[in-house]
Amino acid sequence: MADGPNQHDPAAVASTAAGSSYRFSVAPMLDYTDRHFRVLMRQITRRSLLYSEMVVAQAIHHCNTPGQQERLGRLLDFDPVEKPLALQLGGDDPGLLAAAAQLAAAWGYDEVNLNVGCPSEKVQKGRFGACLMAEPGRVADCVAAMGSASGLPVSVKHRIGIDARDSYAELLDFIDTVAAAGACRFSVHARKAWLEGLDPKQNRSVPPLRYELVHQLKRERPQLQIELNGGLEDLLACQIQLEQVDAVMVGRAAYSHPLRWAPVDRELFGDDASTAASASSVVRGLVPYAERWCASGRRLWPIARHLVQVVEGVNGARQWRRRLGEAAGERSAGATVLDRAAQELEAQGL
Repeated sequence: MADGPNQHDPAAVASTAAGSSYRFSVAPMLDYTDRHFRVLMRQITRRSLLYSEMVVAQAIHHCNTPGQQERLGRLLDFDPVEKPLALQLGGDDPGLLAAAAQLAAAWGYDEVNLNVGCPSEKVQKGRFGACLMAEPGRVADCVAAMGSASGLPVSVKHRIGIDARDSYAELLDFIDTVAAAGACRFSVHARKAWLEGLDPKQNRSVPPLRYELVHQLKRERPQLQIELNGGLEDLLACQIQLEQVDAVMVGRAAYSHPLRWAPVDRELFGDDASTAASASSVVRGLVPYAERWCASGRRLWPIARHLVQVVEGVNGARQWRRRLGEAAGERSAGATVLDRAAQELEAQGL
């Protein structure tokens, strides 16, 4: 498994550096978009941009010391099949973010992304995430430092506002300030965040979606790359939004219904050679990766846990999940568990 710095193809980084080429991405989600889920999504879409879970720049700083390289690898390692891949960073210190972005470039990431959208109380205490929307100048300093140190495209994921600071004028000021610092793309969650009174789950559904503000941004700043996030549940919804913006980002719907996105490469990227994935092809495609992972002494379950929603809405789905879960949960389980699971699906034509 090609882990660690400078072990990924630099030509691949160069070929995917233009943020404008990504019409569809899978949002960074803590506890979900780990390296195993990203390999799973690569069985479904080869062209979409994938994101890491948010990694705090200060954590990278602490691990980038002698004797801590294994911990650093756990934060940054990925399999080459995951590319194109962006590392999402959390933080508000330009120096720490610059050092983290420099490591991202050394590791072979295609892009770095700054989290200015997470509303969790823990993130707020660290003075980063959505609360940074109140400090566009600081965000601009962070973006400039990350880009200068790494040479990578730097994107920003943010909300349309926070608390009472939710006017279009304030959103536009934030965008203009950060764009001047060199941000390559703005991934806009079309809901504001309530930093007090709502938990992260509620902040994904209670504040109303305001797509019209994101559309207005694109009309008034046509030179900027604007990506819309929030409430997109299927391909048709994405296609409708792509009439108004440059790109779309899908989060929970990609995790909960991965095969729903099997036509993405063909329909959104114009890849006529793309073959739509099936449940069996996804599981079968994970077998070589699982063999490499388990051969290094690591357990199968972290991979298998993401397969729960690959089979849904068909007879026997619940029993298939139960058998897979029981077998993959064994400490000695290896890639043969996935091989057998794929065979079961193939026998059913799934």
